[in-house]
Parts: sequence; structure tokens; C-alpha cells
Amino acid sequence: MHSWQRPAVPSLEALGTGEGTRPSVHDVRTDARVVVPEGPTASMYTCGITPYDATHLGHAFTYLAFDTLTRVWLDAGIEVRTAMNSTDVDDPLLERAARDGVDWRELAQRQQQLFRTDMEALRILPPDHWVAVTERIAPIGDAVRRLLDSGDAYRLAAPDGEDALGEDVLFDTTRARRFAVGEGSRTDAAQMLELTREFGGDPDRPGKRSPLDPLLWRAERPGEPAWDSAVGRGRPGWHVECTVIAMDELGAPFTVAAGGRDLRFPHQELQGHHAIALGAPLFSMTRLNAGLVAYQGEKMSKSLGNLVLVSKLLAQGARPAALRLALLDHHWRQDWEWADDELEAAEQRLDRWLAWSTTPDDDPSLGESVVPWLRVTLADDLNTPAALQAVDAFIQRAPADAGSLAAIDALLGIDLAAVAAR
Repeated sequence: MHSWQRPAVPSLEALGTGEGTRPSVHDVRTDARVVVPEGPTASMYTCGITPYDATHLGHAFTYLAFDTLTRVWLDAGIEVRTAMNSTDVDDPLLERAARDGVDWRELAQRQQQLFRTDMEALRILPPDHWVAVTERIAPIGDAVRRLLDSGDAYRLAAPDGEDALGEDVLFDTTRARRFAVGEGSRTDAAQMLELTREFGGDPDRPGKRSPLDPLLWRAERPGEPAWDSAVGRGRPGWHVECTVIAMDELGAPFTVAAGGRDLRFPHQELQGHHAIALGAPLFSMTRLNAGLVAYQGEKMSKSLGNLVLVSKLLAQGARPAALRLALLDHHWRQDWEWADDELEAAEQRLDRWLAWSTTPDDDPSLGESVVPWLRVTLADDLNTPAALQAVDAFIQRAPADAGSLAAIDALLGIDLAAVAAR
């Protein structure tokens, strides 16, 4: 599946500033700071959208967080490989298509295109590989077959009342593996059960070996999309699709598994267990979770309908750079609530930066640059609020210079020259 246009990222090293610093970030698995990567290359898999109701600010905040990480890596001279999926067949998508009376494929394609447009407007670096689940049906089916053959999965008849044309395949979480279920996300038994129920895991289904056992393959039901595979006709479960796509594109273990905090369990946890059952020593070396965005007192979510859409804000006249600044003004790991006046404050900040960027440098001998300020703040757990404050302080004491303008573009994704030219 084609991605979106990649914005140019200036090389600060080419301007004589040397390389940046490898970032220290908070790893969910160990609940500790780690410096990543250890070597000269980094790889990151980011869980993508289910393409309906895209793109809300929760999506944008998550992808901006990991865009920032990629930019810091590039500045440090690290070779970066990235991949992301799109869950373009799943129960919520099918339900939305049925509700709206449209073909599910049409809905997915339309929403994926809207997502591309929004990401490009916000200057989010695209993944090297953006893969739709429907593009990888055969490899996913093959992986499920391997899990059945190894005893890590089992077949189960469909629940009473469901006219399935075969048996479903479930992952057996009761088997002893390298890590206990819940260890990778530091989630206790009560939380695991609650989250399994919240995220469609059907813990009360009769015949399951454990309430936590997730669906690997859903056998064909009349009226539902289905494909032939090594385990029969049907479609993939949620977690295994990401496992297979990530391992196919990046290998395992790769450097970072990234996603919103709401994916910590069961989604990211079970990705890791699937990978180990498929023979990988680990799924990823590090797991990063972005905070959640609320609106009007509740977490922004499709089910609640309290979404603030990027496309609507842009259609109402918001400048993409201002919206990017509004999101960067929150630390990537923190939950927060969107307020309608945040965009106005970001627009004012952008105007101040623009005025500074277009003011002639009357004394270039000062030789100051915002580059070290940005590098220090962003290497410290991607502290973008501190980085914005550093720019605010810098423009009060020093004139604009080429290095500072390039750093604001390269590290924060704000191309002031391009904004001024519009």
C-alpha cells in the first residue's frame, strides 16, 4: 500500500553542528529509561489505524510522538527503518460500514486516503512500509498454521447461534513461555480480564482454555469477508496481524514497538507472545506507549463519539504547523485533555516564531544557535514541551540563523520558511 509524501528533513550535521544525541526514553516493559538504539541502526513498528473515523487528535498525537523519535534518531546519525499496519478488515470497520450502508472496502480506502492527507499536512514522516492487513492474508494464515502445529494454538467451534463455516483458531495463553502473560505490560490478573473484555477479547466464550486467549483466525461467517488460507477460509485476528507484519518487515527483535497507551494490553502484550511462539527471542527490545487524549471530560474515542478530527480543524482554517505545535506542547507519555483554546495559543506561538524567523540578522557574529538547546531537551525522553520553551526563550535573545531554522524544521517538524511563504 502506498504511503504519503515524505517531507524533507534538513541535515544539521551538514551545517557543521555534528551529530545529535541518542535519546533516553521510557520503556514500558521495564518501567525504566533506556537509551535506544545501542548500535548504528534502529527499527520501529507502530500500530496503525483501523480506517474509520480518521484522523482524530489521539491518532495525531501518537504518530507525532514517534515522528519525533525518528527525527531525533536521524539527527544522531542513526539509520532508521519503520513499518506500520492498517487494520483494514476488522469487526468495528465492518460494523461502521454496515451502519452507513457502504462497502467496507470503500470505507477503508476512503479513510486511509484521509489519513494520508492529514499525516502529510502535519509533516509526519511516513513509514518505510505501510501494510494493509488484507495485503498479508496468506503470511498471517501461514503463521497461524505454525502456531497450531506447535501446540501454541487450538481450534474452537463457533459460539452457539453463529453459523460459522469452520472452526476458529485461538492462541493458548496457558502454555509456559519465556514470559508470563501480563509481565510485558506489567498488568495484573484483574486488569487483564477487564481489558480483554473491553477490547473485544470475549473472555466469557465457552470452551476457551483461558479467558485471555485471543482470536488468531476467525472462520468464515455468511456475509463476512473471508479469504482462503493455510487454516481454512476466514480472516485474521487483531494481534497476530501486527506480529506477522512487523516480523516480516523488520525481523525480530526490532528496536521499538510503538503505540498508544490503550494498546499496552492486550494488543502489544500478545504481539510479543505470538512472536515468541513463532520462534523469535523477543518481539521488540523496547516498548513505548504514547499518552491518551481526552475531550470534554472523556478519553477521545470512536465509541464515545467525542472526536476532534484533524481534517475538520484544518478545514476551519487552522494552520497545520500550529496544530503540530499544539500537540508538541504536551509530553508524549502523558494523558491530557484537549481544550478548544489550545489551538489559538499555538497559532500565537507560531506567529511569534515567524516574526523572529523573518527578522534580519544584524549581527551574525553572535554565533548562537538553538541546536544544542533542542538536542538536550529532546534527548531527555523526547521532552517536546521543554523544546518549545527553549525556542521561545532563544528567540528573545538571539536573531534567526540558518542552523536554528534548520533545527526547528529537522527536530520539531516546523518549516518556518514554508509557513511564511504561504
